[in-house]
Amino acid sequence: MDKKNNTGDRRYKVAKKEAIIGIGLAVFNFLWWYGFAYGLGSKPVSEYTYIAGLPSWFFYSCVVGFIVVVLLVIILVKMVFEEVPFDEEEGGDSL
Repeated sequence: MDKKNNTGDRRYKVAKKEAIIGIGLAVFNFLWWYGFAYGLGSKPVSEYTYIAGLPSWFFYSCVVGFIVVVLLVIILVKMVFEEVPFDEEEGGDSL
């Protein structure tokens, strides 16, 4: 197989798909954080509500957001991502 043209290698397709999923997850994490941090955190401090001693905007954006993203990563790794060998595919001529 030509080293410069890896379009036929299935590993590159899998890696591209998983990279796009990873970027989507990072964007989701940022939007979650931004939405709760600036949505709930834009009120005056005297109007804040507290959960477990933390302002609700911080609790939802950082604590709950972290838990949600960790659960999404676990689900994606177990159900969507696939194991791909790093070595050359067998069957090719090696010199």
